[in-house]
Amino acid sequence: MTTGTEHTGRLTAAQGTAMYVGAVLGTGVISLPALAAEAAGPASLLAWLALVLLSAPLAGAFAALGARHPDGGGVSTYARLAFGDRAAAVVGWCFYFAVPPGAAAAALFGGGYVAAAFGEATPTGTAVAAAVLMAAVTAANAVGLRLTGRLQLGLAVLLVVLILGAVLLSLPHARTANLEPFAPHGLAAVGSAATLLVWAFAGWEAITHLAGDFRRPERDLPRATAAAVVLVGLIYLSVAFAVTAVLGPAAAESDAPLGELMATGLGGSARVLAAGAAALLTFGAMNAYYAGAANLGAALCRDGALPGRLTRGRSLAVVSTLAFLALGGTVLAGVGPAPLVLLSTGCFVTVYAIGVAAAVRLLPRRSAGRRAAFGALVAVLALLALSGRYLLWPLALSGAALLYLRWSRSVQERRYRPGASPNSRLNALAKANSEE
Repeated sequence: MTTGTEHTGRLTAAQGTAMYVGAVLGTGVISLPALAAEAAGPASLLAWLALVLLSAPLAGAFAALGARHPDGGGVSTYARLAFGDRAAAVVGWCFYFAVPPGAAAAALFGGGYVAAAFGEATPTGTAVAAAVLMAAVTAANAVGLRLTGRLQLGLAVLLVVLILGAVLLSLPHARTANLEPFAPHGLAAVGSAATLLVWAFAGWEAITHLAGDFRRPERDLPRATAAAVVLVGLIYLSVAFAVTAVLGPAAAESDAPLGELMATGLGGSARVLAAGAAALLTFGAMNAYYAGAANLGAALCRDGALPGRLTRGRSLAVVSTLAFLALGGTVLAGVGPAPLVLLSTGCFVTVYAIGVAAAVRLLPRRSAGRRAAFGALVAVLALLALSGRYLLWPLALSGAALLYLRWSRSVQERRYRPGASPNSRLNALAKANSEE
Protein backbone atom coordinates (compact mmCIF):
# COMPACT_ATOMS: atom_id res chain seq x y z
CA MET A 1 0.00 0.00 0.00
CA THR A 2 1.36 3.39 -0.92
CA THR A 3 0.46 7.02 -0.48
CA GLY A 4 -2.92 7.85 -1.92
CA THR A 5 -4.62 4.58 -0.97
CA GLU A 6 -8.01 4.91 0.71
CA HIS A 7 -8.04 4.05 4.42
CA THR A 8 -10.83 3.28 6.85
CA GLY A 9 -8.84 3.95 10.05
CA ARG A 10 -10.03 6.34 12.72
CA LEU A 11 -6.81 7.43 14.43
CA THR A 12 -6.10 11.15 14.29
CA ALA A 13 -2.72 12.83 14.61
CA ALA A 14 -3.47 13.76 18.25
CA GLN A 15 -4.46 10.20 19.15
CA GLY A 16 -1.40 8.88 17.35
CA THR A 17 0.81 11.25 19.35
CA ALA A 18 -0.65 9.91 22.61
CA MET A 19 -0.07 6.31 21.51
CA TYR A 20 3.48 7.11 20.42
CA VAL A 21 4.33 8.72 23.77
CA GLY A 22 2.82 5.74 25.58
CA ALA A 23 4.86 3.30 23.47
CA VAL A 24 8.21 5.03 23.95
CA LEU A 25 7.84 6.13 27.58
CA GLY A 26 8.10 2.63 28.92
CA THR A 27 9.51 1.13 32.08
CA GLY A 28 13.03 2.34 31.30
CA VAL A 29 12.30 5.88 32.42
CA ILE A 30 11.59 4.78 35.98
CA SER A 31 15.09 3.34 36.52
CA LEU A 32 17.41 4.03 33.58
CA PRO A 33 18.38 7.51 34.83
CA ALA A 34 20.01 5.79 37.80
CA LEU A 35 21.77 3.17 35.65
CA ALA A 36 23.06 5.85 33.28
CA ALA A 37 24.29 7.95 36.21
CA GLU A 38 26.09 4.91 37.59
CA ALA A 39 27.79 4.34 34.21
CA ALA A 40 28.87 7.91 33.42
CA GLY A 41 27.96 10.22 36.32
CA PRO A 42 26.59 13.67 35.39
CA ALA A 43 28.09 13.19 31.91
CA SER A 44 25.23 10.75 31.29
CA LEU A 45 23.20 13.87 30.45
CA LEU A 46 25.19 14.00 27.21
CA ALA A 47 24.07 10.46 26.42
CA TRP A 48 20.45 11.41 27.03
CA LEU A 49 20.82 14.41 24.71
CA ALA A 50 22.47 12.28 22.02
CA LEU A 51 19.65 9.71 22.13
CA VAL A 52 17.02 12.46 21.94
CA LEU A 53 18.72 13.86 18.83
CA LEU A 54 18.97 10.35 17.35
CA SER A 55 15.24 9.89 17.86
CA ALA A 56 14.35 12.56 15.30
CA PRO A 57 15.79 10.88 12.15
CA LEU A 58 15.01 7.38 13.43
CA ALA A 59 11.36 8.16 14.13
CA GLY A 60 11.16 10.13 10.88
CA ALA A 61 12.40 7.20 8.82
CA PHE A 62 9.92 4.77 10.39
CA ALA A 63 7.09 7.30 10.00
CA ALA A 64 7.89 7.66 6.29
CA LEU A 65 7.88 3.88 5.89
CA GLY A 66 4.59 3.57 7.76
CA ALA A 67 2.98 6.30 5.67
CA ARG A 68 4.10 4.72 2.41
CA HIS A 69 3.63 1.05 3.36
CA PRO A 70 0.95 0.92 6.12
CA ASP A 71 1.03 -2.72 7.16
CA GLY A 72 0.66 -4.51 10.48
CA GLY A 73 3.96 -6.34 10.03
CA GLY A 74 5.99 -3.22 10.76
CA VAL A 75 9.77 -3.60 10.49
CA SER A 76 9.48 -7.26 9.49
CA THR A 77 7.38 -6.26 6.48
CA TYR A 78 9.85 -3.56 5.46
CA ALA A 79 12.74 -6.01 5.78
CA ARG A 80 10.91 -8.52 3.58
CA LEU A 81 10.08 -5.90 0.94
CA ALA A 82 13.65 -4.62 0.84
CA PHE A 83 15.79 -7.72 1.39
CA GLY A 84 13.59 -10.83 1.30
CA ASP A 85 12.46 -13.57 3.69
CA ARG A 86 15.84 -14.09 5.35
CA ALA A 87 15.99 -10.51 6.63
CA ALA A 88 12.39 -10.75 7.83
CA ALA A 89 13.22 -13.94 9.75
CA VAL A 90 16.23 -12.27 11.39
CA VAL A 91 14.03 -9.36 12.51
CA GLY A 92 11.43 -11.79 13.88
CA TRP A 93 13.97 -13.80 15.87
CA CYS A 94 15.63 -10.68 17.27
CA PHE A 95 12.28 -9.30 18.42
CA TYR A 96 11.08 -12.61 19.86
CA PHE A 97 14.20 -13.41 21.85
CA ALA A 98 14.69 -9.83 23.04
CA VAL A 99 11.50 -10.12 25.10
CA PRO A 100 12.65 -12.60 27.82
CA PRO A 101 15.69 -10.60 29.04
CA GLY A 102 13.76 -7.36 28.51
CA ALA A 103 10.82 -8.65 30.55
CA ALA A 104 13.10 -9.71 33.39
CA ALA A 105 14.76 -6.28 33.40
CA ALA A 106 11.38 -4.49 33.37
CA ALA A 107 10.17 -6.65 36.26
CA LEU A 108 13.31 -5.79 38.25
CA PHE A 109 12.71 -2.09 37.59
CA GLY A 110 9.12 -2.28 38.84
CA GLY A 111 10.07 -4.64 41.66
CA GLY A 112 12.66 -2.17 42.89
CA TYR A 113 9.95 0.45 43.48
CA VAL A 114 7.66 -2.01 45.25
CA ALA A 115 10.46 -3.31 47.47
CA ALA A 116 11.60 0.23 48.34
CA ALA A 117 8.07 1.27 49.29
CA PHE A 118 7.83 -1.59 51.81
CA GLY A 119 11.29 -1.10 53.22
CA GLU A 120 12.74 -4.18 51.51
CA ALA A 121 15.11 -2.42 49.09
CA THR A 122 17.46 -5.40 48.93
CA PRO A 123 18.39 -7.60 45.96
CA THR A 124 16.27 -10.41 47.42
CA GLY A 125 13.24 -8.18 48.00
CA THR A 126 13.49 -6.74 44.49
CA ALA A 127 13.83 -10.21 42.94
CA VAL A 128 10.77 -11.52 44.81
CA ALA A 129 8.67 -8.54 43.73
CA ALA A 130 9.90 -9.00 40.14
CA ALA A 131 8.98 -12.70 40.18
CA VAL A 132 5.48 -11.87 41.44
CA LEU A 133 5.02 -9.34 38.63
CA MET A 134 6.20 -11.84 36.02
CA ALA A 135 3.92 -14.56 37.35
CA ALA A 136 0.95 -12.16 37.32
CA VAL A 137 1.62 -11.13 33.72
CA THR A 138 1.99 -14.75 32.62
CA ALA A 139 -1.28 -15.71 34.31
CA ALA A 140 -3.10 -12.71 32.83
CA ASN A 141 -1.98 -13.67 29.32
CA ALA A 142 -2.78 -17.34 29.88
CA VAL A 143 -6.42 -16.52 30.65
CA GLY A 144 -6.64 -14.01 27.84
CA LEU A 145 -6.72 -10.78 29.88
CA ARG A 146 -6.08 -7.70 27.75
CA LEU A 147 -5.73 -4.15 28.91
CA THR A 148 -7.99 -1.85 26.90
CA GLY A 149 -6.54 0.91 24.80
CA ARG A 150 -8.05 3.51 27.12
CA LEU A 151 -6.48 1.89 30.17
CA GLN A 152 -3.10 1.70 28.44
CA LEU A 153 -3.43 5.38 27.57
CA GLY A 154 -4.42 6.11 31.17
CA LEU A 155 -1.30 4.38 32.41
CA ALA A 156 0.81 6.44 30.02
CA VAL A 157 -0.82 9.67 31.26
CA LEU A 158 -0.25 8.55 34.85
CA LEU A 159 3.42 8.02 34.07
CA VAL A 160 3.79 11.48 32.53
CA VAL A 161 2.05 13.11 35.51
CA LEU A 162 4.27 11.14 37.91
CA ILE A 163 7.43 12.17 36.09
CA LEU A 164 6.57 15.85 35.73
CA GLY A 165 5.32 16.02 39.30
CA ALA A 166 8.49 14.43 40.64
CA VAL A 167 10.65 16.78 38.59
CA LEU A 168 8.83 20.00 39.49
CA LEU A 169 8.57 19.19 43.20
CA SER A 170 12.22 18.21 43.50
CA LEU A 171 13.89 20.97 41.46
CA PRO A 172 14.09 23.40 44.42
CA HIS A 173 16.46 20.86 46.00
CA ALA A 174 18.83 20.78 42.99
CA ARG A 175 22.48 21.53 43.74
CA THR A 176 25.17 22.46 41.23
CA ALA A 177 27.67 20.59 43.40
CA ASN A 178 25.92 17.36 42.36
CA LEU A 179 27.10 17.97 38.78
CA GLU A 180 30.75 17.76 39.80
CA PRO A 181 32.90 16.01 38.82
CA PHE A 182 31.06 16.02 35.51
CA ALA A 183 32.74 12.93 34.02
CA PRO A 184 34.09 10.84 36.92
CA HIS A 185 34.62 7.81 34.66
CA GLY A 186 35.87 9.74 31.62
CA LEU A 187 33.98 10.84 28.54
CA ALA A 188 34.28 7.34 27.06
CA ALA A 189 31.71 6.22 29.65
CA VAL A 190 29.12 8.36 27.85
CA GLY A 191 29.10 5.72 25.10
CA SER A 192 28.36 2.98 27.64
CA ALA A 193 25.51 5.05 29.07
CA ALA A 194 24.12 5.66 25.57
CA THR A 195 24.02 1.92 24.90
CA LEU A 196 21.97 1.41 28.07
CA LEU A 197 19.61 4.22 27.12
CA VAL A 198 18.61 2.63 23.80
CA TRP A 199 16.14 0.69 25.98
CA ALA A 200 14.39 3.94 26.93
CA PHE A 201 13.96 4.93 23.28
CA ALA A 202 12.79 1.55 21.97
CA GLY A 203 9.33 2.00 20.54
CA TRP A 204 9.77 4.39 17.62
CA GLU A 205 9.06 1.47 15.33
CA ALA A 206 6.00 0.32 17.28
CA ILE A 207 3.57 2.83 15.79
CA THR A 208 4.28 1.53 12.28
CA HIS A 209 2.21 -1.55 13.12
CA LEU A 210 -0.80 0.77 13.41
CA ALA A 211 -0.06 2.93 10.37
CA GLY A 212 -3.06 1.52 8.51
CA ASP A 213 -5.37 2.57 11.37
CA PHE A 214 -4.79 6.28 10.76
CA ARG A 215 -7.35 8.26 8.81
CA ARG A 216 -4.66 9.61 6.54
CA PRO A 217 -1.31 7.90 7.27
CA GLU A 218 0.62 10.05 4.77
CA ARG A 219 -0.35 13.19 6.71
CA ASP A 220 -1.26 12.19 10.27
CA LEU A 221 1.60 9.76 10.96
CA PRO A 222 4.42 12.28 10.33
CA ARG A 223 2.59 14.89 12.44
CA ALA A 224 2.13 12.46 15.32
CA THR A 225 5.77 11.45 15.08
CA ALA A 226 7.08 15.02 15.19
CA ALA A 227 4.96 15.91 18.22
CA ALA A 228 5.94 12.72 20.05
CA VAL A 229 9.67 13.28 19.45
CA VAL A 230 9.43 16.72 21.04
CA LEU A 231 7.35 15.56 24.03
CA VAL A 232 9.43 12.46 24.74
CA GLY A 233 12.68 14.40 24.42
CA LEU A 234 11.55 17.08 26.88
CA ILE A 235 10.33 14.52 29.41
CA TYR A 236 13.47 12.38 29.27
CA LEU A 237 15.85 15.33 29.52
CA SER A 238 13.93 16.87 32.43
CA VAL A 239 13.85 13.69 34.51
CA ALA A 240 17.51 12.90 33.75
CA PHE A 241 18.57 16.37 34.87
CA ALA A 242 16.44 16.21 38.03
CA VAL A 243 17.78 12.80 39.03
CA THR A 244 21.37 13.98 38.53
CA ALA A 245 21.11 17.46 40.07
CA VAL A 246 18.84 16.58 43.00
CA LEU A 247 19.96 13.10 44.05
CA GLY A 248 23.62 13.48 43.11
CA PRO A 249 25.84 10.43 43.72
CA ALA A 250 22.94 8.73 45.53
CA ALA A 251 21.13 8.37 42.19
CA ALA A 252 23.49 5.60 41.12
CA GLU A 253 22.62 3.58 44.22
CA SER A 254 18.82 3.92 44.02
CA ASP A 255 16.48 1.28 42.59
CA ALA A 256 13.62 3.82 42.56
CA PRO A 257 14.96 7.24 41.50
CA LEU A 258 11.54 8.74 40.74
CA GLY A 259 10.33 7.62 44.15
CA GLU A 260 13.32 9.34 45.73
CA LEU A 261 12.54 12.53 43.79
CA MET A 262 8.92 12.47 44.96
CA ALA A 263 10.00 11.75 48.53
CA THR A 264 12.32 14.76 48.36
CA GLY A 265 9.43 17.02 47.36
CA LEU A 266 6.50 15.47 49.28
CA GLY A 267 7.98 13.28 51.98
CA GLY A 268 8.57 9.58 52.44
CA SER A 269 4.91 8.58 51.90
CA ALA A 270 5.26 9.52 48.22
CA ARG A 271 7.29 6.36 47.69
CA VAL A 272 4.11 4.30 48.02
CA LEU A 273 2.42 6.35 45.29
CA ALA A 274 5.47 5.96 43.07
CA ALA A 275 5.53 2.20 43.75
CA GLY A 276 1.88 1.80 42.79
CA ALA A 277 2.33 3.74 39.57
CA ALA A 278 5.52 1.86 38.70
CA ALA A 279 3.87 -1.53 39.34
CA LEU A 280 0.87 -0.66 37.13
CA LEU A 281 3.11 0.70 34.40
CA THR A 282 5.35 -2.38 34.51
CA PHE A 283 2.36 -4.71 34.40
CA GLY A 284 0.88 -2.87 31.42
CA ALA A 285 4.13 -2.81 29.46
CA MET A 286 4.99 -6.44 30.21
CA ASN A 287 1.46 -7.56 29.39
CA ALA A 288 1.76 -5.96 25.95
CA TYR A 289 5.20 -7.49 25.35
CA TYR A 290 4.12 -10.97 26.43
CA ALA A 291 0.99 -10.84 24.27
CA GLY A 292 2.93 -9.61 21.26
CA ALA A 293 5.73 -12.17 21.71
CA ALA A 294 3.23 -15.02 22.11
CA ASN A 295 1.57 -14.07 18.82
CA LEU A 296 4.90 -13.48 17.10
CA GLY A 297 6.27 -16.89 18.08
CA ALA A 298 3.17 -18.65 16.78
CA ALA A 299 3.32 -16.65 13.54
CA LEU A 300 7.03 -17.40 13.01
CA CYS A 301 6.35 -21.09 13.52
CA ARG A 302 3.38 -20.97 11.13
CA ASP A 303 5.52 -19.30 8.46
CA GLY A 304 8.31 -21.84 8.85
CA ALA A 305 10.73 -19.35 10.39
CA LEU A 306 10.83 -20.97 13.86
CA PRO A 307 11.14 -24.67 14.73
CA GLY A 308 8.59 -26.67 16.64
CA ARG A 309 4.81 -26.53 16.72
CA LEU A 310 4.20 -23.38 18.70
CA THR A 311 0.63 -22.38 19.32
CA ARG A 312 0.04 -19.05 21.03
CA GLY A 313 -0.14 -20.79 24.43
CA ARG A 314 3.07 -22.71 23.88
CA SER A 315 4.81 -19.58 22.63
CA LEU A 316 3.73 -17.76 25.80
CA ALA A 317 5.12 -20.64 27.90
CA VAL A 318 8.48 -20.41 26.08
CA VAL A 319 8.72 -16.65 26.60
CA SER A 320 7.74 -16.87 30.27
CA THR A 321 10.16 -19.73 30.98
CA LEU A 322 13.06 -17.92 29.32
CA ALA A 323 12.21 -14.75 31.24
CA PHE A 324 12.25 -16.58 34.58
CA LEU A 325 15.57 -18.20 33.63
CA ALA A 326 16.97 -14.75 32.82
CA LEU A 327 15.75 -13.43 36.17
CA GLY A 328 17.20 -16.40 38.03
CA GLY A 329 20.55 -16.10 36.29
CA THR A 330 20.73 -12.40 37.09
CA VAL A 331 19.94 -13.00 40.76
CA LEU A 332 22.48 -15.80 41.10
CA ALA A 333 25.19 -13.76 39.38
CA GLY A 334 24.33 -10.67 41.44
CA VAL A 335 24.80 -8.34 38.45
CA GLY A 336 21.51 -6.44 38.46
CA PRO A 337 19.34 -5.57 35.44
CA ALA A 338 22.00 -3.75 33.38
CA PRO A 339 23.23 -6.86 31.45
CA LEU A 340 19.62 -7.79 30.65
CA VAL A 341 19.00 -4.29 29.32
CA LEU A 342 22.12 -4.48 27.16
CA LEU A 343 21.15 -7.88 25.74
CA SER A 344 17.76 -6.51 24.74
CA THR A 345 19.14 -3.27 23.35
CA GLY A 346 21.63 -5.22 21.25
CA CYS A 347 18.62 -6.85 19.58
CA PHE A 348 16.79 -3.54 19.24
CA VAL A 349 19.77 -1.85 17.61
CA THR A 350 20.10 -4.77 15.17
CA VAL A 351 16.44 -4.46 14.23
CA TYR A 352 16.81 -0.71 13.85
CA ALA A 353 19.82 -1.18 11.58
CA ILE A 354 17.83 -3.50 9.30
CA GLY A 355 14.81 -1.19 9.45
CA VAL A 356 16.62 1.99 8.46
CA ALA A 357 18.57 0.12 5.76
CA ALA A 358 15.19 -0.97 4.39
CA ALA A 359 14.06 2.66 4.51
CA VAL A 360 17.06 3.74 2.45
CA ARG A 361 16.15 1.14 -0.16
CA LEU A 362 12.36 1.57 -0.20
CA LEU A 363 11.79 5.30 0.19
CA PRO A 364 11.87 7.59 -2.88
CA ARG A 365 15.10 9.38 -3.66
CA ARG A 366 15.40 13.00 -2.56
CA SER A 367 12.50 12.53 -0.12
CA ALA A 368 12.66 13.83 3.45
CA GLY A 369 12.10 10.31 4.77
CA ARG A 370 15.08 8.92 2.87
CA ARG A 371 17.32 11.73 4.12
CA ALA A 372 16.18 10.95 7.66
CA ALA A 373 16.95 7.27 7.04
CA PHE A 374 20.55 8.08 6.04
CA GLY A 375 20.99 10.15 9.21
CA ALA A 376 19.48 7.40 11.34
CA LEU A 377 21.65 4.76 9.67
CA VAL A 378 24.85 6.59 10.61
CA ALA A 379 23.67 6.93 14.21
CA VAL A 380 22.54 3.29 14.46
CA LEU A 381 25.88 2.07 13.09
CA ALA A 382 27.57 4.06 15.85
CA LEU A 383 25.31 2.37 18.42
CA LEU A 384 26.19 -1.01 16.94
CA ALA A 385 29.86 -0.22 17.50
CA LEU A 386 29.17 0.85 21.09
CA SER A 387 27.17 -2.31 21.86
CA GLY A 388 30.36 -4.38 21.80
CA ARG A 389 30.07 -7.91 23.13
CA TYR A 390 26.32 -7.58 23.63
CA LEU A 391 25.95 -7.85 19.85
CA LEU A 392 26.92 -11.52 20.20
CA TRP A 393 23.35 -12.29 21.28
CA PRO A 394 21.59 -10.84 18.18
CA LEU A 395 24.38 -12.19 15.97
CA ALA A 396 23.81 -15.68 17.38
CA LEU A 397 20.06 -15.29 16.89
CA SER A 398 20.56 -14.11 13.30
CA GLY A 399 22.83 -17.04 12.54
CA ALA A 400 20.36 -19.49 14.08
CA ALA A 401 17.47 -17.99 12.09
CA LEU A 402 19.36 -18.26 8.80
CA LEU A 403 20.58 -21.80 9.51
CA TYR A 404 17.08 -22.92 10.40
CA LEU A 405 15.61 -21.40 7.23
CA ARG A 406 18.26 -23.15 5.15
CA TRP A 407 17.66 -26.49 6.86
CA SER A 408 13.87 -26.15 6.63
CA ARG A 409 13.99 -25.37 2.91
CA SER A 410 16.31 -28.29 2.23
CA VAL A 411 13.84 -30.59 3.99
CA GLN A 412 11.00 -29.23 1.87
CA GLU A 413 13.03 -29.66 -1.31
CA ARG A 414 13.74 -33.30 -0.44
CA ARG A 415 10.04 -33.89 0.24
CA TYR A 416 8.93 -32.51 -3.10
CA ARG A 417 11.95 -33.26 -5.31
CA PRO A 418 10.96 -34.02 -8.95
CA GLY A 419 12.50 -37.48 -8.92
CA ALA A 420 10.37 -38.72 -6.06
CA SER A 421 7.64 -41.25 -6.80
CA PRO A 422 3.99 -40.06 -6.89
CA ASN A 423 3.21 -42.02 -3.73
CA SER A 424 6.14 -40.49 -1.82
CA ARG A 425 5.15 -37.00 -2.92
CA LEU A 426 1.55 -37.60 -1.85
CA ASN A 427 2.71 -38.98 1.49
CA ALA A 428 4.96 -35.97 2.04
CA LEU A 429 2.14 -33.59 1.17
CA ALA A 430 -0.25 -35.39 3.50
CA LYS A 431 2.34 -35.27 6.31
CA ALA A 432 2.93 -31.56 5.77
CA ASN A 433 -0.82 -30.86 5.85
CA SER A 434 -1.27 -32.90 9.03
CA GLU A 435 1.57 -31.01 10.70
CA GLU A 436 -0.05 -27.67 9.82
